[in-house]
Amino acid sequence: MNKITRRKFIRMGAQGVALAAVPVVFKADPLKAFSNALAGSDKLHDYYQHFGVDESVIREVIAAAMSKGGDFCDVYFQHNINNWVGLEDDAVNQAYTRVDFGVGIRVVKGDQTGFSFTEEISPKAMKLAAKTAANIADQTQIAPPHQFDFHATPNYYRIKTNWEDVGIERKIPHLQKINDRIVSRDSRIIKSQVWLSDESSYVLIATSDGKVVCDYQPMSNISVSCVAEQNGRKEQNGFSYSGRYGFEYLTPERTAHLADESVRRTIELFDAVKPEAGEMEVVLAAGRSGILLHEAIGHGMEADFNRKGISIYSDKMGKPIAEDFVTIVDDGTNENERGSINIDDEGNDTERTVLVEKGILKSYLHDRISADYYKVKPTGNGRRQSFRYAPMPRMRNTYMLPGPHDKDEIIASVKKGLYAESFSNGEVQIGAGDFSFYVQSGYLIENGKLTAPVKDINLIGNGPEVLTNVVLVANDLKFAERGGTCGKNGQWVPVSLGLPTVKVSSINVGGVSS
Repeated sequence: MNKITRRKFIRMGAQGVALAAVPVVFKADPLKAFSNALAGSDKLHDYYQHFGVDESVIREVIAAAMSKGGDFCDVYFQHNINNWVGLEDDAVNQAYTRVDFGVGIRVVKGDQTGFSFTEEISPKAMKLAAKTAANIADQTQIAPPHQFDFHATPNYYRIKTNWEDVGIERKIPHLQKINDRIVSRDSRIIKSQVWLSDESSYVLIATSDGKVVCDYQPMSNISVSCVAEQNGRKEQNGFSYSGRYGFEYLTPERTAHLADESVRRTIELFDAVKPEAGEMEVVLAAGRSGILLHEAIGHGMEADFNRKGISIYSDKMGKPIAEDFVTIVDDGTNENERGSINIDDEGNDTERTVLVEKGILKSYLHDRISADYYKVKPTGNGRRQSFRYAPMPRMRNTYMLPGPHDKDEIIASVKKGLYAESFSNGEVQIGAGDFSFYVQSGYLIENGKLTAPVKDINLIGNGPEVLTNVVLVANDLKFAERGGTCGKNGQWVPVSLGLPTVKVSSINVGGVSS
């Protein structure tokens, strides 16, 4: 097998790797489809060379993993490159690159998982790890697949300029422009910080049922924080963008908005008030407010919590759980969104999964184990933090579809309430759905109008109850600009979330006691 260096492989860039994600489907042009199939085969060959393996080595590893009779095995190769640079007060104060490389081997027996990983990708090390994972089973050896069939997928994160082709000298000027714009926007700004991180992950997955897939997964994140001072009082706030983009993501328009929005949210805090505590109508702003949907409701729809009877939704399939104008989806196919994936971390196709349709609970989020338990097909939600972890059901991009109402109509309908724009530091009890979220930015609503900005308040409630208390949904769905990083059972994965403007008839607001 001709060798290709990892450095050369990386420099091939996303444009070449994307060819591996072209569906091999014979439509109007069979010759073109055949050419695509060959291109996919070539890229798979590149992935084999990159990880220093071939089909015969993988079959030996799977044979060792299935030596005690597991039901299923997957071998997950990953090479992750993460770059980070930070600018503070007009000077670069941190910069680093982190590289992670290894393979995770999972054996499934019923609903039990045996798992092991190694950072050494050699036949000896991989077979030793495979034998460790095999101990979950205790039956007769099952033969590995005779051959692997390459499974091509769509590409939901096409990029123009791969991050590996961009040196730090091209990144810093963008950070400097953001910093300069921040300090020029308001004389009260006394400190600014700008961070840029980019990530490239190369993944190869082979399974005991003979499927092999590969994927290139880019990620970018840029965040701003600033501090302002007025009459001896200091306030701090910020703003972020994130998504599966390349270097072209740093457009002048986007970086200008990043600076302006960070300054706006910070300066507004000087005029912020603390509302009276108590139950009140709350309008959740389009976009970032989707974190409440994600945390307080979405986790309860992950199938492992329902299979184990932990989730409040475990006995509600096919039953109404919201008004008939509420539809909630979890979607891996949104172009360039932070939670989008071409394949999940079990090698399953991603999809748009309707969780709640017109108020009725329609589906959970499934990995292979839960899908087998419920006798359905996986929804493409088997996800893992890295090759060091086994996959489990996780969200991707979770959002509520637009409704029949108008944003201005919703705000005008509230006599006294709260407009919650963005959140941070949320705590959720996944089983029951009880939550507490800190409102980072928001406004009072008085007589149908947004008035004073608010600060230092929490929303406290129960996710399923809030869902039933959604009384108006606007037609202005928006995704959170920065998405999020979701934690579950010690693992963290990138996600995104979204929401139209939504009115909830009652949420407990923690503010000032009257």
